[in-house]
Formats: sequence, structure tokens, C-alpha cells
Amino acid sequence: MELPYSIRKRLGDFSRTVFTDQNRTQPSPEEHIKFLGHSNDVVSSLPLQISLSFNIWFFPLWWICEVVMLDLKYPALPDYYKFILITVLTIMTLIEAVRLYLGYAGNLQEKVPELAGFWLLSLLLQFPLVLFQLFNEAILIQPLERGIHIVLGLFILTQVVSGFVGLRAMVRHTESHFHLRQFEGLQEFRA
Repeated sequence: MELPYSIRKRLGDFSRTVFTDQNRTQPSPEEHIKFLGHSNDVVSSLPLQISLSFNIWFFPLWWICEVVMLDLKYPALPDYYKFILITVLTIMTLIEAVRLYLGYAGNLQEKVPELAGFWLLSLLLQFPLVLFQLFNEAILIQPLERGIHIVLGLFILTQVVSGFVGLRAMVRHTESHFHLRQFEGLQEFRA
């Protein structure tokens, strides 16, 4: 299952803008020759993949603990926090499923748009929601909740950092391939 073309294009453009060195010039012919020997390098991030694997096993445990804790404290919560917590749990569940899928697809298949989508979901949506549940004392945080939110927050923080590094390497690798193809085209044109 692939992302729609328009979303892939926007995420690809975003990742090229954010994760490439704008001051960098086009690689020299010597760099292209050096790159020829490494054209089949794997640029997937092992730390990111390890973190994603652990996160996939942890996510059902997190979800069960969240539902049980919400059920226990539900009668003591004000009505607006009941609505907020159910909404946050639903949104976090959906985001986490999509986020983990995009992380796996983007990292293992070396797809820049998917990995960029994973990174954005992690940084802009999931991490703030975890921080909300971790530090908002008005939602009657239980010790078990605090523990599972700390673990999930550490997973997400690790994935944001390793995802950034992996995405940057992947974009540079893709950019080098693009420039190499242009260089090969020039060589064929001269011949």
C-alpha cells in the first residue's frame, strides 16, 4: 500500500528542503566516480528500526494500560476531560498505527516521503499528545500511566532523532543518485 501521489510529492519536496544541505554544490566528477562503487548501499537506519520494532511490541501494552486507567478514573473526571481523554486516546491510537506503518515502510524500503511523514507525525502530533498526558495533572495521572507515557515518550524521542539522521542520509543518498544519473547522461552525450 503506497501513499497517494500528491502526498508523496509534498512529503518528498518537504524532505528535500529540510534534510539537504542548501549550500552544497553539485558533486564533482571525482565524487561521482567514488560513488559508483557504492551505488547499492543500504541507507536504512538500524537504530530507528530497532526502536520501531520495540515500539510495535510495546504499543498494545500501552493501549491496554490506557484503556484500563481511563476506565478506573473515568467517574472522577470532569465531563470535558472525559471527552478530551477519549478523543486523545482515539487520535493517538490512529496516529500510532499510521506512524509505525510509515516508519517501517519508509525505513526498510528506503522511501523518503513515507519516512518524512513518519517523522512529521512523530514530532508534530504524537510527541505533544504524549507530553499532554504526561504533564497535565488535571487528568488525574496514575503511576502506571506516568510510566507507560515515559516509555512511549522515550521511544518517540529516540525515533525522532534517529529518524532525522536516517532521513538526512536517505535524502543525500537519493540526491547523489540523481546527480550521478545526470553525470552519466553527460558522459553518454559527449560520446
